[in-house]
Amino acid sequence: MKILYFTKYTRKGASSRLRSYQYFPYIEKSGMNIDVSPLFDDEYIDNLYSNKSVLISAIKGYIKRVFVLRKVRKYDKIFVEKELFPYCPAVVEKILALIGIKYIVDYDDAIFHHYDMNSNWLIRFLLKEKINKVMKYSQVVIAGNNYLASKAKKTGAKRIEIMPTIIDLSRYSIKKIEEKKPVIIGWIGSQNTLTYLMTIKSALQQIMYEYDVELHIIGADATLELGDKEKHIKWIEETEVQSLLDCDIGIMPLLDTPWEQGKCGYKLIQYMACGLPVIASAIGANNDIVKHEQNGFLVNSPEEWINAFEQYITDATLRAVHGEYGRNIVENKYCIDRQLNNYMTILSS
Repeated sequence: MKILYFTKYTRKGASSRLRSYQYFPYIEKSGMNIDVSPLFDDEYIDNLYSNKSVLISAIKGYIKRVFVLRKVRKYDKIFVEKELFPYCPAVVEKILALIGIKYIVDYDDAIFHHYDMNSNWLIRFLLKEKINKVMKYSQVVIAGNNYLASKAKKTGAKRIEIMPTIIDLSRYSIKKIEEKKPVIIGWIGSQNTLTYLMTIKSALQQIMYEYDVELHIIGADATLELGDKEKHIKWIEETEVQSLLDCDIGIMPLLDTPWEQGKCGYKLIQYMACGLPVIASAIGANNDIVKHEQNGFLVNSPEEWINAFEQYITDATLRAVHGEYGRNIVENKYCIDRQLNNYMTILSS
């Protein structure tokens, strides 16, 4: 069997790496052949995170994809990450369906809100129904959480499978939790998602004033202006896990908007895989991943954030108990060993 993957990014893009690339060794081991055609290359990603123009890289990506689409009949299965051409109507997806090319489409974000809630009225008018059509024309919709699956159901999608974003557990060691100072609060993300960390800046300031703690920001350079207790760690795939293991608490603040309902909580799964206790906004998939007061705390207000921080900072035993429980959750649900059979069944059926 030959499968063509239309990913959005190269392996350097987190969503593509986790939703597609990490499965490739297992797929190839089963005897299937894979070709990958990312829309955006490494240059695009580097420019995006450096706030440089991505226009030329994007144009090159669109042109390349047009030529690759001419070869789709050579493949037994087509796998599409989110959509073929962002900010274009679902014309190509419709043509594929009309000529009998069956494709699987995968979502780990509520990208339909880029269109139906866009501030530009013309984009809303022209594209608000786009992802509905992409889902409807597909043979299978793979959804990262219940919110995305619910959306697919409303579009009349033929088949819907829920597949959380997972990890390769063999990469993750378990942290030995003990009494230590400073206690390190960890957050992993990108420049684009640092805005979520800004929402709890006041809580972090208070905790830093009262306790011996540091904040490690992994993957984003922009500062929260919290002084010398704020450390920035460069994200590198090979050292990512060690950067997490250096932390004592993992956090995932979110805003409460429809976009965040589509988030799949991947950073929480990473923290938990390392045996870290977690604190997360009680929004979307976070409510499914975090078992309140068992592997972490689900919080809403600044006061709840501060209270959760204080409990973990002052009680290493509690951190250890919650961290162990979280690791067990990952082992039982959020790792390749548990989800691979489901994924392979979708591809081969």
